[in-house]
Amino acid sequence: MSSLQDFSGTLVLVGAGKMGGAMLEGWLALGLDPHKIAILEPKPAPEIDALAARGVRINPAMAAITDASVIVIAIKPQDAATVVPNLKPLLRPGTIVVSVMAGKTIGFLEGALGNCAIVRSIPNTPAAVGRGITVAVPNAKVSEAQRKLSDALLRSVGAVEWVEDEGLIDAATAVSGSGPAYVFLLAESLARAGTAAGLPADLAARLARATVSGSGELLHRSALDAATLRANVTSPGGTTAAALGVLMAGDGLDPLMEKAVAAATKRSRELAG
Repeated sequence: MSSLQDFSGTLVLVGAGKMGGAMLEGWLALGLDPHKIAILEPKPAPEIDALAARGVRINPAMAAITDASVIVIAIKPQDAATVVPNLKPLLRPGTIVVSVMAGKTIGFLEGALGNCAIVRSIPNTPAAVGRGITVAVPNAKVSEAQRKLSDALLRSVGAVEWVEDEGLIDAATAVSGSGPAYVFLLAESLARAGTAAGLPADLAARLARATVSGSGELLHRSALDAATLRANVTSPGGTTAAALGVLMAGDGLDPLMEKAVAAATKRSRELAG
């Protein structure tokens, strides 16, 4: 499916916070008919409420949703135990459930909803600007058509990587799900280092922000890998080489990042039970 314009049935979005709202914006931009969307959100933001004028159904009675093709669950994980089981009456033959909740396994969803097609996915916060990356894993009930539909829905906010082993989700969460925070910390740390080197704090912050965001965009657009792009900036004996000698030392960035990702992976497993 290259677009969502030929989507049939109702797409039920459960939770319209930051991630749910970003996905909703992406679906509408891709041509999904607003009349085919139902939102279940106890505290809809004004911009969500405003979509009613375009035909989106806001908090309709559950009994009124009789043709749910897809249920996208975008609530906070701590609300899952009370909210998810209540969605079971929406399920019909052919309904697929797409979860974007962190820490909630396919096993949990199957336990709450029964024997149905489920995709567990882990998007990240750059989805808010259409530049997210999502890792997704299907259960055995997902058909090829349902997988393509799920892929189209998730791609509304960025790229999608599919895995067949749910055990990889914890490591993926540690790399891409939590990864934006690592990048933001890099910008903070670079700014502090610039201030320590004598730059005014506000200038150092602007330089660091522009450098991190610009380098990310170059990495996004370039066909070259990160190692080659790094090498292209590094003149032998120059200033960049001097800095990389510290960052790439045996006790430099690599072992620190490995420890950080390992800690996040461990915590993801703990949260999943």
